Amino acid sequence: MNAHRFPIRIYYEDTDAGGVVYHANYLRFAERARTEALREAGAPHSELVELHGLMFMVRRVKMDYLAPARIDDSLTILTTPTLIRGASLDLRQSVLRGDTIVAEIDIQVVCVHAATGKPGRIPPRWRKALAYRRAEHEES
Repeated sequence: MNAHRFPIRIYYEDTDAGGVVYHANYLRFAERARTEALREAGAPHSELVELHGLMFMVRRVKMDYLAPARIDDSLTILTTPTLIRGASLDLRQSVLRGDTIVAEIDIQVVCVHAATGKPGRIPPRWRKALAYRRAEHEES
């Protein structure tokens, strides 16, 4: 798969009282992975705000926890756009420990005007960066 790959190590602070990654932390890891995917594609969030007054906001999340992750685990978050619309984007984010899928996240983000929170079209540079990742996914 040609998805963006984001490595992360699990630390004590990421775990709950039972030594398993606290469920909400997967959302933090996924957010970091999406940010790095855009940065690597040459379309960082900071420039989206600076140049266009736009930002991405999460609209919907569906997450399936499939296996526990624990302290010192090395995980990889794979991020792939699955559908790009005028002002929104669907992504699949898979959290892996080696070949084991730990969690699957389907997420929809919406491009909005930072000042008003109203939807705004995804600018061409960001659309191109996201479409490239999607095209890679379709070819694999």
